[in-house]
Amino acid sequence: MKKNKTVGVVLFQLGGPDSLDAIEPFLYNLFCDPDIIDFPFAKIARKPLAKLISSNRAKKVQSHYAEIGGRSPILEFTSAQARALEDELNKSFPSRVFIAMRYWHPMTEETLRAVEKASVDELVLLPLYPQYSKTTTGSSLNEWNRQVARSPVRNGTIKIVKEFYTNPVYLDAVVEKIQGSLERFSQGQEVHLAFSAHSVPVSVIASGDPYEDQIEATAELVMRRGAWSHPYSICYQRKVGAGKWLQPSLHETLHQLAAKGTKNLLVIPIAFVSDHVETLNEIDLEARREAEDLGIEHFEMMPGLNDSPKFIQALAGLVLEAVGAEAPEQLSATCV
Repeated sequence: MKKNKTVGVVLFQLGGPDSLDAIEPFLYNLFCDPDIIDFPFAKIARKPLAKLISSNRAKKVQSHYAEIGGRSPILEFTSAQARALEDELNKSFPSRVFIAMRYWHPMTEETLRAVEKASVDELVLLPLYPQYSKTTTGSSLNEWNRQVARSPVRNGTIKIVKEFYTNPVYLDAVVEKIQGSLERFSQGQEVHLAFSAHSVPVSVIASGDPYEDQIEATAELVMRRGAWSHPYSICYQRKVGAGKWLQPSLHETLHQLAAKGTKNLLVIPIAFVSDHVETLNEIDLEARREAEDLGIEHFEMMPGLNDSPKFIQALAGLVLEAVGAEAPEQLSATCV
């Protein structure tokens, strides 16, 4: 990388409704995604089906968001990550960090226009999903490519960070958060660690998607790096529809652990880097209530990485390596 060149970074994230009124259109955008809803003749039926699903689910989902303040905090957390990352990168070279949300504002089309106006010399696309899945990272990058096809981006070299679940500094950030959460339990107690990830359809995995393998590898790497003797398991959350999705669910795991007499439980959102409705409501409120009803005496949730300094250091390392700038050897990324 030549000195004095401006580097742009696009952080891709799911997005979330910024008000209760935005929930139904947010869900409509989600269920219109061809990387989420795909079946024979889907091109014809996808929009009517998305309209039906979003209108039917909106009322139920509204109660989830109402319990956490009436909106998703994911843009707030992602904006904090972007600011901190930009500050960190500016220590090495001029940089601009942008946010592209997949299903709500600022959406990819808006972000592409902002990137064009910034006229950066090199661009790094950085989905904020540690593990790769066609339903998350793949969906965000596909939408980027669709928008670029309509309005070609004229910036220089483009690099993509496809996954970072093996990155040592990312793993250190997770271990740091887990250790802080374990300190809320009495010293010497055995605590079961439940790594919870967003579920995906089994058909996606059967088609060759590496997500499940990478979730399992992440949990193993974190446990090894933390050097804890606590037992651990992996579970999944947020199944939609009647099809077969990755299991066991968080709900099933709570019942299994309670039946075994587990008294202390720490749930670790391992596929998420920012707190949002799936952590703040589904885990920290709903799962907590269910665990207490089942007799689990001490329940904790690891907070999201959000803008923790260690996580920002990991993101900066990924960008530095992607553009070929000087970076510590351990800050590795998978780039194409």
